[in-house]
Amino acid sequence: MTSKPIEREAPPQGALVIHPQRDGRESSRSADARLEEAVGLALALDLEVRDAIIAPLRKRTPATLFGSGKVDEIGALCHELDAEVAVVDDALTPVQQRNLEKAWKVKVIDRTGLILEIFARRARTREGRLQVELARLSYERSRLVRTWTHLERQRGGFGVMGGPGETQIETDRRLLAEKIGKLKRELAEVRRTRNLQRGARQRHPFPAVALVGYTNAGKSTLFNRLTRSDVVAADMLFATLDPTLRMLNLPDGRPAILSDTVGFISDLPHELVESFRATLEEVKEADVILHVRDIASEETDAEAEDVRAVLDRLGIDIEERNLIEVWNKADLLEPEAREELAGDARRHHPQAVLVSGASGAGLDDLLAAIARLVDDAPPVSVHLSAAEGAAVAWLYRHGRVMDRIDDDEGGSRLAVRLSAQALGQFEQLFPRADLTPL
Repeated sequence: MTSKPIEREAPPQGALVIHPQRDGRESSRSADARLEEAVGLALALDLEVRDAIIAPLRKRTPATLFGSGKVDEIGALCHELDAEVAVVDDALTPVQQRNLEKAWKVKVIDRTGLILEIFARRARTREGRLQVELARLSYERSRLVRTWTHLERQRGGFGVMGGPGETQIETDRRLLAEKIGKLKRELAEVRRTRNLQRGARQRHPFPAVALVGYTNAGKSTLFNRLTRSDVVAADMLFATLDPTLRMLNLPDGRPAILSDTVGFISDLPHELVESFRATLEEVKEADVILHVRDIASEETDAEAEDVRAVLDRLGIDIEERNLIEVWNKADLLEPEAREELAGDARRHHPQAVLVSGASGAGLDDLLAAIARLVDDAPPVSVHLSAAEGAAVAWLYRHGRVMDRIDDDEGGSRLAVRLSAQALGQFEQLFPRADLTPL
């Protein structure tokens, strides 16, 4: 009888984390905070961080990012630490990445590659995997040259006068382009299905509430508290990636739909923003957006600015949306600081609520604030003819349809609740619509 070999997990790879401190770049966040975040990303990838350094960078060197002296210094440190991976907390060009790997004789990962690798490990749903794979291939397309050592030109035709054939790298790029096209088509189908599901939800009079926030701000813990769910929540960057929807009970017993989305981060790779656009459409369609902030973090203001920047890239103007700032992790503050923040919210930030997702403190105030925003406008009755299907679709996208009666001629009368801004937009877009207050 033969016994099976014992499977052992590979030991974690040793890593050196380097944050290039560029002049004028650290205006909104300290270099120490950026380095700490980069270490958190490396730990989320199960790397063993053996050292983390800040490398001053006066100017970018096209070939290696760092100057030759700094390259030699970091290379010696990698050798001293016996590191197998060097994490550079910045975007590297393919040439820079290849040259640094040759100089340091270790695997080099830049910030974009690190985040993409974390996403690839954490995505669970088919949609999440498709989005991550599309982002990864888009990132790797410009880096194909560093993957191959057999890029000699193949000759086509017969004899020495034959014309050049297709190089290996051209073949790989063509295959990669075909795979990217296939993934985009599959994601388009996923988006179509998601839009159908969203349309079905919008036919019910349930308001939609979406959680957004910097990664590790406590969104999933808050989500679990509000919905009595068991979504994975951990003190880790990007602990959850795939969007989750659950029913939420408002104070008067009315249901709402709460969605938890992927956390944002500073310098979120362009490839990820584009590929996760379908997932983040939940935010665009929400009646209320909850911006969850780690109010105990020294970098809370800078993190909030990063979230706003990503929302802006998605075409979401938070100034025109029903938004509540959820100042989370209040339990980590000293009692005096907590009282001061609560007073500041009451006096200067009427749309901010101080809460603790861990203890549940302040959640009643948060639910009351959501209910007030959902009911911020009285319902109106809208009568539309059969030819005004676009107006009907617009109302389902931007309002909360509470009732609908279709007549024999194909027209419809809808009872719909719209925010003041949405009501004004509807009147401008569809001036012939018959509106009466209920």
